[in-house]
Amino acid sequence: MKTTYSTMNQTPTLYEWAGGKENFEKLTKLFYDKVLKDELLYPVFRHMDSDHPKHVAHFIAEVFGGPTLYTADEKGSHAGMVAHHVGKMLDEKKRKHWMDLLLESADEVGLPSDPEFRSAFIGYVEWGSRIAVINSTTTENPIHENAPMPKWGWGETGGPYSL
Repeated sequence: MKTTYSTMNQTPTLYEWAGGKENFEKLTKLFYDKVLKDELLYPVFRHMDSDHPKHVAHFIAEVFGGPTLYTADEKGSHAGMVAHHVGKMLDEKKRKHWMDLLLESADEVGLPSDPEFRSAFIGYVEWGSRIAVINSTTTENPIHENAPMPKWGWGETGGPYSL
């Protein structure tokens, strides 16, 4: 018999619901493959390290309740991720296109399409991409190096007041 979360009286994390690390790695690999072929976004990402898609996958996975692959295993941090955006001078056109490619990639790799998961997923990437645009116009990282990682769940927000 297949065990379901309802029979265990436990709500899965977004990480679990999405299928775990492998699905986030598939998502970011496909997404960044598209970005590197994209006329608008390529200039922003052309110097990206080859491990960047994996690091982003692990960052998102951790934010969504997965293991601490990004912070513990890769020695990353929220401040470190924000630092990648400082000075990039992103704009709304790039952000919207980035979102379109990411959501297209999510469909293509088969991330869950139920309204609850997609609402949480889109909520996070909307929030994160808007923060990235704001931080991209600064010259110094606005996030303290010891700031905690954002945490995202099934409806609560992860705004700056909860960090």
